[in-house]
Amino acid sequence: MTLAFENATIHESAYVDEGCEIGDGTRIWHFCHIISGTKIGKNCSLGQNVMAGPLVSIGDNCKIQNNVSIYKGVSLEDGVFCGPSCVFTNVVTPRAEYERKDEFSKTLVKRGATIGANATIVCGHTLGEYCTIGAGAVVTKDVPAHALMVGVPAVRIGWVSRAGDVLGNDLKCPRTGEKYKETDAGLVLL
Repeated sequence: MTLAFENATIHESAYVDEGCEIGDGTRIWHFCHIISGTKIGKNCSLGQNVMAGPLVSIGDNCKIQNNVSIYKGVSLEDGVFCGPSCVFTNVVTPRAEYERKDEFSKTLVKRGATIGANATIVCGHTLGEYCTIGAGAVVTKDVPAHALMVGVPAVRIGWVSRAGDVLGNDLKCPRTGEKYKETDAGLVLL
């Protein structure tokens, strides 16, 4: 059984603290916890056991798979995909015996980015628009727009289109026919 929260659907086993904003059409599934001050856009899907907050921003049309925690300082723009069990850190050098809440670093995941299953995003970095982070990769630096990143630490092995297809040397999307141009910031659509 699910409970309605305005125009969103929240499973009865999920907790949504006071002071959260949830957009129309968003679905929050089993055992999720949305902490006070978190803003979730329209038409998002949060899978089982997702934790977001406090003070997290999630754009419209985001899909967050099972077992993902999105901590304070993380912002997801529209259309971001977070694969199952991907990890966001919030402190660069954590220690259990030393509180470091004043050292939380901001992480920005730009529009249309995809983060694969079990990938780790070390805090303080920006993931560019429509980049793809491969499953299990560990991101330790900023990622350019449309970059295909894999490995530990993650390195760019290619480029991907807005549709998510790997681009050849011609930088033309095989699915849509869109053409791209390489810049210092990554790819841009022509």
